[in-house]
This record gives sequence, C-alpha cells and structure tokens, in this order.
Amino acid sequence: MPIDAARALAADPRLGDIAWDHKDVQLYHLGLGAGIPATDPDELRYTLESRLHVLPSFATVAGAGMAMLGGLAAPGIDVDLAAVLHGGHSIELHRPIPVTGRARSSSKVAAVYDKGKAAVIVLRSAVADADGPLWTSDAQIFVRGEGGFGGDRGPSARSETPEREPDRVEERLIREEQALLYRLSGDWNPLHADPEFAEKAGFDRPILHGLCSYGMTLKAVVDTLLGGDVSLVRAYRTRFAGIVFPGETLRIRMWREPGRVRVEVGAADRDDAPVLADTVVEHA
Repeated sequence: MPIDAARALAADPRLGDIAWDHKDVQLYHLGLGAGIPATDPDELRYTLESRLHVLPSFATVAGAGMAMLGGLAAPGIDVDLAAVLHGGHSIELHRPIPVTGRARSSSKVAAVYDKGKAAVIVLRSAVADADGPLWTSDAQIFVRGEGGFGGDRGPSARSETPEREPDRVEERLIREEQALLYRLSGDWNPLHADPEFAEKAGFDRPILHGLCSYGMTLKAVVDTLLGGDVSLVRAYRTRFAGIVFPGETLRIRMWREPGRVRVEVGAADRDDAPVLADTVVEHA
C-alpha cells in the first residue's frame, strides 16, 4: 500500500536547523508585491531593514523554504508526486517572528485522512529558537488516487461566507514577473516559471504559487484591518481553491468578526474564480 498511515504517524520527527536574516525577509516581502509605492512609509516596513517587521506568513519559507514538504518521503509514505496538490495551509504564531533568527525545526506527519478517492496528509512543522516556540505550520497535502484505505475522513475545513456585504474589498495586482521573484524564496517548481512545463501540466502559461497568494492576502488584511501591526496575528489558515496567473488581479473580500477576519479571494479578471477559500486570520 502506498500509504501506511500507522507507520507514517509513528515515525520520529525530522529535525533540522534553519536560519534567516533581513535579506530573506525583504526578498519574501518583495515577492508578495511589497514596495509599491517604494517610498510609502507603510511599505518601508516590509522593504527597509531599519524599519523591518516580518509578515507571519514568512513562516512558510523561513530557513528551509519548502523543505517541510520533504515529509512526503517519511516512512509509510510512497506516493506519485504528480498526484500531489497543496490543498491548504495553516500557521499558528506563538510570538512575532524576529527579523534575524536561528531555530530548530521538528517536522512530522501529523495526520492522514481518507477522502475516498484521495488521501490528505497533514505535514506539521514546529519551530522554536533559544527563547522558545515561534510557530507551528501545517501543510495539507492532497494526494489523488490514494484514498480508500479505510481511515478517518478527517474534519471539514469548509465555512460559510457571512450573509452580508464585506467590510473591506481590496484588489492586488500580480505583476508579470512576480512568480519569478517569489520562487527565489525557495519554491523552485518550474510550473511557476517555465511555459513548456506549465503546458504539460495543463495550463496555457505558468501559474502563481498558492503560497504567494496566501502571503499577499495576509498582507492586505494586516495593512487594512489590523493597522499594519503584524504582531496582532495569532493564526492564519486557508484552503487553496483555484489558480491565478501573473498579470491578473486578486480581489480580496474581508469580513470583520470578534477576534478574527474571514476572507475570500478570487481572480478579478475571471469573474472572481475562487483562489483562496475558507480563509481566516485570527488576531489579538
């Protein structure tokens, strides 16, 4: 059997040391489209080292970049990478991420769910430095054709959109070269750069990284509804519902609720085709 859930869950965590500095943080922020206008004081918090703060979604690329997905090579996991999709992602912040850091990462398979025609593998990475826990990150990996092994179906991440108009709607243009810049933070999948590879995958041109849309959305929420204060973010989760292309525009709808912001993201150029769904930012 390609997936032995019991063996995967019982495997020892994969330990590793990670490090980052202000250049990594600035590069990540620029890959999200930060720095426009270049001299805007609000944007300088993302681009100028003397004023720098760290957007919490930096946790998805810090140090080892996408190395957490190496958990697909864990004992008990033997799947075809062509059948793998990044279905969703969540992060829990234990305290603000420092601009420069050295930390220890502990990664493991936290859950394996049987969705019938597919399996969902939850890869969890817990990161701590000398001062204690920093963040916990969960990647929900959807593996087509690997369900039906009799396991737990797992929780449903679906949530209802509030039945009222959004409290805020923002549009964020994805620059033509943005995927090329974002991939320098660690996700080298040619799907986001090589037109020939994208065509073989069924797309007429390269698509934007889902985690880039994820970071762009969090930045929009922080900048507009949280007063630009990244330290207020406690947790952030989403389900990747569709694709978006460089050159298109994200339309980000936000609803305020006590202690959280609900968000839906669509591709404005394609009748708001879903990009991110079931998205929640929890805050202080």
